[in-house]
Amino acid sequence: MRLNRKNIKEYLTLRGVNKVIKVLIFSNVLMSGVFGLITPVFAVYIIDTIPGGNVEVVGIATTIYLLTKSFGQLFIAEVIDRIKGERDDFWAMFIGFLLLFLVYALYLVINAPWQLYIVQIFNGLATALTFPSWMGIFTRHVDKDHEGKEWGMYSTTVDLSTAATAAIGGVVAYTIGYKPLFVAIVVIGLLSTFLLLTIKDEMRMPKIRKFKKAK
Repeated sequence: MRLNRKNIKEYLTLRGVNKVIKVLIFSNVLMSGVFGLITPVFAVYIIDTIPGGNVEVVGIATTIYLLTKSFGQLFIAEVIDRIKGERDDFWAMFIGFLLLFLVYALYLVINAPWQLYIVQIFNGLATALTFPSWMGIFTRHVDKDHEGKEWGMYSTTVDLSTAATAAIGGVVAYTIGYKPLFVAIVVIGLLSTFLLLTIKDEMRMPKIRKFKKAK
């Protein structure tokens, strides 16, 4: 496919994409945007605002989050795959995002490294709920013969959203402070989470096996 202005417009407007994929992408664009606000300055935030915070604490906090997320999502993925239908995937995704953005409010009250480590565990567990469930729903609802295009739409729009807010996050943190960033993450993140409710009824129910009556 030749890349031109029309194709780029289709990518950015999600033209021709079904409702579930469109909502998943748009919601994730908002979420990635708010994460883009804090991600570039998160390490600096730890060092600047948490008593005892230094590069060692940043490294430990990052490791705790990644380990919790990595092992947690293996368990979550196994559970949701065992349950037939998509309702369990949807609620795992919804509850995970809901908890994730509520967890981000806790960063505002951290005043010791050990508190940061605990919050990172909660962050990892919440993310573990969202990742396999979101990916599973997205994969099943991608339009046939447009798999590459729609995954490309997702990746492109999310990357652009993150790029657009990364610089903004640094400017806001430097000029106003970190609190507005976390407030924005919580508020916009919760709004994008509740947006997912618009596709709740689109989730596929488990197939019921019909048994033949004995003659």
